[in-house]
Amino acid sequence: MRVIATIGEFRAARAAMHGAVGLVPTMGYLHEGHLSLVRRARAENDHVIVTIFVNPTQFGPSEDLSRYPRDLPRDLAFLEAEKIDVVFAPDVAEMYPPGFGTFVDVGPIAAPLEGAARPGHFRGVATVVCKLFNITTPHRAYFGQKDAQQTLVIRRMTLDLNLPVEIIVCPIVREPDGLAMSSRNVYLNPKERRAATVLFRALQAVQERFRAGERNGDALRAAMRAVIDAEPLARPDYVSVADLDDLHELDRVTSRALASLAVRIGTTRLIDNCILEARGERREA
Repeated sequence: MRVIATIGEFRAARAAMHGAVGLVPTMGYLHEGHLSLVRRARAENDHVIVTIFVNPTQFGPSEDLSRYPRDLPRDLAFLEAEKIDVVFAPDVAEMYPPGFGTFVDVGPIAAPLEGAARPGHFRGVATVVCKLFNITTPHRAYFGQKDAQQTLVIRRMTLDLNLPVEIIVCPIVREPDGLAMSSRNVYLNPKERRAATVLFRALQAVQERFRAGERNGDALRAAMRAVIDAEPLARPDYVSVADLDDLHELDRVTSRALASLAVRIGTTRLIDNCILEARGERREA
């Protein structure tokens, strides 16, 4: 496994690869969710590239860039065990050299939910992912369903900019108690960690209501909010039942919908989601 920090060296390594190339972009501090993407990429491609880069442009001024967990030796040990071809781990100056001033704005799909809660976040995400696609030139790129809006943003950018990359969205990987795996889970103390299962419990509640025949958007959102409100440590940023194509909030669910939520547990902000659909209609988001 090669570990490369510069774009020039990486491009030389990429030129020697033949066959299909899969890309797994990450911000590091890897967990089983990331590794599930790596394994999917390994199964479907001749070569796998993993990028590790904590992207400053997707963090707001009051967010956790400085304390975002980092442990490159740990990450590299995981990836070595997965038999990855190349890890591209640039520093900030390599990705954003002096004078950098070009950003990607994907438009309305980035405006609600995470976009409203974290202004500028998706501009940073789209910009860095576009740069990584241009640097690594993969055939396929793998992302997790936990960041559902991010996958929609990246698909929109890929389509609009005619980027020759197939976007593969993989299922959420959860802890045994249902909490979605996230690098930010490390911030939770034991009491907060127990409380954090409220996100999964809220999604279970909305799924139960939906399976029972409820289609009213307000009632479905209320089912999630009731579970969150019963947890003293939980403070919701938003609860949403939205159209799966453009993320507008639904008065009534007539087809597939994205149920999502962002909740603060102590000082840690967590997100999760599920797709509401009739049985037998399951498809990738």
